[in-house]
Amino acid sequence: MSIGVHIPEYLQDCELVASENLAKDPAFWLAHVLLTMGDPGEPAEPYGVDASAYDAMVDRLGDPERPWPVLRVCFDGGHTVHAVYANWEDENNVEFFVRHPGWGRLGHLGQCGADEARPGLSWPELLALATGTREGGEGLTDPSERLLLLLPMLGDADTPGEAYGTVARALSHCGIRPEAAGALAAMLLGEPDPAGGPRWTVTGDSPIAVCSSPYSPRRVPLALGITPDQAQALAAALGSGRNGPALPGR
Repeated sequence: MSIGVHIPEYLQDCELVASENLAKDPAFWLAHVLLTMGDPGEPAEPYGVDASAYDAMVDRLGDPERPWPVLRVCFDGGHTVHAVYANWEDENNVEFFVRHPGWGRLGHLGQCGADEARPGLSWPELLALATGTREGGEGLTDPSERLLLLLPMLGDADTPGEAYGTVARALSHCGIRPEAAGALAAMLLGEPDPAGGPRWTVTGDSPIAVCSSPYSPRRVPLALGITPDQAQALAAALGSGRNGPALPGR
């Protein structure tokens, strides 16, 4: 039975449906990362996913005739990241944003698809969201699933070398063939770019880090306009100043 998702600040004329049940299917994870970070036309079999199951999942995730799938990551302080597969008749995007019921607005991390806008997370923030406190009964609870859901928002010149192993372990944990997970992780993360990649800094205007990339919504503080106390709570929930623990292996 599908459960509707109501996001008052999400001003789109659409029906949203909770879709965390998709996370149990390896075809979803392969489709998610290839649609947002790679080539959706990649053959699925080398990754341990049946081709027909993969094609059916791609069609499901982009179907404009059905309610839009939403997957959620609840984290410290009552915050939630939403990933919405926004499927119009003429374009498809995957939108990522943070919501808190006390804000009255959304904090946009970015989106993938026809209207690209990213990155939306640094590596320490991604780890903090994947491994942090999970409040409430909604959304994904598995750290590897949380990491892969939000991975398309990553962009950080200071991403450490061990990130490749972390992502590979998450892919394997979520059903990608272990022998292929390392190569897929390398393709998704690309080559390190310490000289020209996005930088994250905290300025005197907000405790929430901002991004140097001209294509990032986080050129300004996330959820601009929230109160100073709310901004401090969000910065702490995003793991400001800490690297976070490693993801568990399988």
